[in-house]
Amino acid sequence: MDNYPNHLNERGEVHMVDVGQKAPTERMARARGILRASPQICEAVLSGRVPKGDVLAVSRVAGIMAAKKTGDWIPLCHPLPLTGTEIRIEVGQDRFVVESNVRTTAPTGVEMEALTAVTASLLTLYDMLKAMDRTMVLSDINLVEKSGGRSGHFIREGEDYVENSDSHQ
Repeated sequence: MDNYPNHLNERGEVHMVDVGQKAPTERMARARGILRASPQICEAVLSGRVPKGDVLAVSRVAGIMAAKKTGDWIPLCHPLPLTGTEIRIEVGQDRFVVESNVRTTAPTGVEMEALTAVTASLLTLYDMLKAMDRTMVLSDINLVEKSGGRSGHFIREGEDYVENSDSHQ
């Protein structure tokens, strides 16, 4: 851990790490999270019977918008120029699985952008469906994969990706 930038200066004060001397490289991060819901809610979404309309489309847009604004939400994150953001939503029998894939060419990674995208997408699903079921639960928000940068490539063990399944996009 000693080789990683520290958010504390020599006086112990919080500051934003200076990444100005780091070379821009291609970076990617993929995150995933779950909204557990009743089978009735999942079926209503799949059949288009939700009073608020196309909740999946709105959820995807919310995730994309949140990824772009992560530097505004997380105090020490650098605002990054994103080169791409994808949100995939799988509707299961009793859950929604949201996965984000965020890319940039920058001197720092996009893990926080990917996690923020998933969280905002899940929160939007909850918001649009809460009138039908307030017992839904957000869970298992995590980094699934990242590449680029000094720490190299990371893949969470035992993960099967949404893009390899029958997802409803």
